[in-house]
Amino acid sequence: MDPLSIDAFTPAIAMLEALHKRQVSAVELLDLHLRRIERFNPTLNAIVTFDVEHARQAAFAADEARAQGEHGTLLGLPITIKDTIDVKGLPGTAGVERYKDRRPAHDAPLVARVRAAGAVIIGKTNVPPYAGDWQSANPVFGRTHNPWDLSRTPGGSTGGGAAALSAGLTPLEFGSDIGGSIRIPSAFCGVFGHKPSETAVPRSGHFPGTPLPNAATVLSVLGPLARDANDLELALDVIAGPEVGEDTSWRLQLPPARHERLADVRVAVLTPLPWLPVDAEILTAQDACISALRRSGCHVETAAPEGFGDFGDWYELYLKLLFVMMFVGEQDHKRRQQADMMRLTGDRYLKASAEGIMAGASDYLIWHGQREAYRALWRAFFREWDVVLSPANIVPAFPHTDVPFQQRTLTINGVSVPYSRQSAYAGIGTLAGQPATAFPVGTTHTGLPIGLQAIGPYLEDYTPIRFAGLVAREMGGFRRPPGYDERF
Repeated sequence: MDPLSIDAFTPAIAMLEALHKRQVSAVELLDLHLRRIERFNPTLNAIVTFDVEHARQAAFAADEARAQGEHGTLLGLPITIKDTIDVKGLPGTAGVERYKDRRPAHDAPLVARVRAAGAVIIGKTNVPPYAGDWQSANPVFGRTHNPWDLSRTPGGSTGGGAAALSAGLTPLEFGSDIGGSIRIPSAFCGVFGHKPSETAVPRSGHFPGTPLPNAATVLSVLGPLARDANDLELALDVIAGPEVGEDTSWRLQLPPARHERLADVRVAVLTPLPWLPVDAEILTAQDACISALRRSGCHVETAAPEGFGDFGDWYELYLKLLFVMMFVGEQDHKRRQQADMMRLTGDRYLKASAEGIMAGASDYLIWHGQREAYRALWRAFFREWDVVLSPANIVPAFPHTDVPFQQRTLTINGVSVPYSRQSAYAGIGTLAGQPATAFPVGTTHTGLPIGLQAIGPYLEDYTPIRFAGLVAREMGGFRRPPGYDERF
């Protein structure tokens, strides 16, 4: 087979099958992506750190290994890694000028696992400073653009990775998520993204965060982005497992998806949060998805866990824990300054965020107790339901902005909404540590991707991933952005 018959948008699983059948070599596959990167990346600025020499060496080694009969899970597949996930010897800057020369001495456990599976690491993708925004622009590498509309954000914080996937510059990306940082870029760029269950994938080796294993860390996870739901399963198979130090005796055996047919899936649709508008076109796309599910014989009803209410109390707790994690190690005067500014707004949810910034150890433990009570309610809920369907975000991709974060607003259906509310729908799954898969369901009238999310039961990650793949069969799944279908 002519190597160019392997399209840049071919699913990762199909690329690996072609490698296995010797229809294309790892070197040829790498070159295909490098040519596309040369053509499109200067405009997108999605991949910001390259390791081409080592990638070529890895590709040659993969071809030699296959010639000897080896069949690693990702053997010879080119991939990219988010800037904030440590790759030995490559910059890990978190988009912050003071860390522009940071070079980790070790691979994160996730990276070690994908290397062991034979992946060829092309380079690293762009993020916002401290991975703390829903756009991806920073003083070290500049701004990443959305391939669907260069005037708009690809999302954040795994924005560079989502843009690279959507444009056909990489077949697989590994990112991280605490406030929608995998799911929102996936929705903005029309790809699939999976936030794993909180303890399913090692979280160490992420910067900012805890470079070493830390049992006190909550909410944040590392996970894959892809153009096909089956590729998410493939990637999760590789990276899932115990944290370093626990792998002496612990083994993770994620159960299979609960169902293989849409007709068997019990889908709970969350009623839109009454205090938070969602763009009308997203809700229209969700309604179309619900109709497609019902036509397939799927049982779909509006439902939520006991005590969920309007999610306001749950969201407050999420924000408290989120800001504990975000301000770990920060100097006291900076924490106090930020908290005071948030309190002055009078906003209920910013006040909760301020509590998280100034939390003490006893606060943290009390909040954990509240969190466990909510987790128990979700466990009971998922005995009756298989997945929860909701928007991945409250807006499609928005225009680039340089307005200071706390001053930003979004206009949704004619209503002004604080920019920070984009964490709300992401927080529904994150608070309880549940798996959540973002998937594409069409476009707006102006051609921007729309994404929804499926939240699943804790440690049953394959259930929402499989559901997303089944929905894609009904609604089309990934679509190529205009102008990126050239073969290189």
